[in-house]
Amino acid sequence: MFSSLRAYVRSVFDRDPAARSTWEVLTCYPGVHAIAAHRLAHQLWRWRFRWLARFVSHMARWCTGIEIHPGAVIGRRFFIDHGMGVVIGETAVVGDDVTLYHGVTLGGTSWNKGRRHPTLGDRVVVGAGAKVLGPITVAADARVGSNAVVTRDVPSGATAVGIPAHNILSGTGYEDSREAHANRLGFSAYAVGRDQGDPLAQAIHALLDHAVKVDSRIQTLVAQLRAAGIDIGDETPRPSFDPAYLNKIVD
Repeated sequence: MFSSLRAYVRSVFDRDPAARSTWEVLTCYPGVHAIAAHRLAHQLWRWRFRWLARFVSHMARWCTGIEIHPGAVIGRRFFIDHGMGVVIGETAVVGDDVTLYHGVTLGGTSWNKGRRHPTLGDRVVVGAGAKVLGPITVAADARVGSNAVVTRDVPSGATAVGIPAHNILSGTGYEDSREAHANRLGFSAYAVGRDQGDPLAQAIHALLDHAVKVDSRIQTLVAQLRAAGIDIGDETPRPSFDPAYLNKIVD
C-alpha cells in the first residue's frame, strides 16, 4: 500500500510543478482526497453495499467538488488537477496515468442501462472544461483540448479539439517525454493551442481565402481582355460575396 502511495505522489510531482512537498500533496490536493474516497466507495460497490458506496461518494463530492460514481473503474496514478466540477459517470473506465483538469465531464448520452460512459486509455490528458460523452474510447496517449466536446472515438496519439471535437493526428509513435510531446502538439490544458483551432473552421477559412484570390484574378483577366478589345459579353449577375462576413461567422 505504501509503495503504491509513494508512486502516486511521485506521479503528482511529475505532472504538477506547483507541488512542493509530499505533505502538501496528501493534505491540500482535492484530487488526491477524491481518489482515496473513490477507492473505498468502489470496493463497497463491488461488495454490493450500494447505498453506502453512494453515500461515501456523495460525501467526497461535498468535500472536494469532484463527483466520481462508485461504479467507475479508475486505474493507477490517476491525477485530477484542481478538480472542481469534475464528473465521472458510473460505467466510465479510466486507464493508468490519466490526467484530468477541472470542469471535465465523462458523461453519458443515453438513459439506457449498460455501458454509456467513455473509456480513457493509459496516459490520456483531458483539458479543463472538456466534455467526453457516450460509450466512446479515447485511446492511449491521446489528448482532449480544453472545452472540447468529444462524441466520437479518439485514436491513439491524437488530439481532439473543437465543438464538436475533431481529431488532429500527431506524428508516428509516442515520445517518452510527456512535456516534449505536449509542446510538439501545441496542446494546452487550459486553452486550445495557437495552431489547434477547429479544423473545420480552418478549412472554411482556407476555402474563402482561395475564393477571394480566384475572384480577384478573374477580375484582372476580364479587365485585360476588355483593354485588348475582346468582347466577353455581360457578366452573369450573381449574389454578392462578402468574405469578411463569412470569415466572421465561422470564427
